[in-house]
Amino acid sequence: MENEVGHRIADALGVLLRRGARAQLHRALTEGLHEGLDELTYPVLSALARTGPRSAAELAAEVGLDRSGVTRRATRLEEAGLVRREPDPADRRATLLALTGPGEQVVAQLRERLAARIAASLDGWEPAEAQVFARQLGRFVAEGPFGG
Repeated sequence: MENEVGHRIADALGVLLRRGARAQLHRALTEGLHEGLDELTYPVLSALARTGPRSAAELAAEVGLDRSGVTRRATRLEEAGLVRREPDPADRRATLLALTGPGEQVVAQLRERLAARIAASLDGWEPAEAQVFARQLGRFVAEGPFGG
């Protein structure tokens, strides 16, 4: 019985984690929001919002790209005024990527768009059921196999 639940959750996670599903969601979230922001640059912007200033190499590990892929996407975001490069205080020879004020504003808009899409997908659920799901999903992420 326990393995059956594990298989059902694994199957659902497989759908959520598919690259195509993520790209489709990122495309919908970024559509028409800001020049330079699309499904390709979204993961870099989102990771910077989660982690704070990071080097391209650190972000590469966070978003599952190589360093040059992160650098290309970060350059597009920098040209759009959403990201800036700054010296690393721990190593002045190194450069960190950081959100600009407009970048932080765009991230806030993206979070609102995502929250609205999630809420809309739960419209048919009982409110208590949605609350339990949110709490249990948070617990699963914190305690589950992904290392929280």
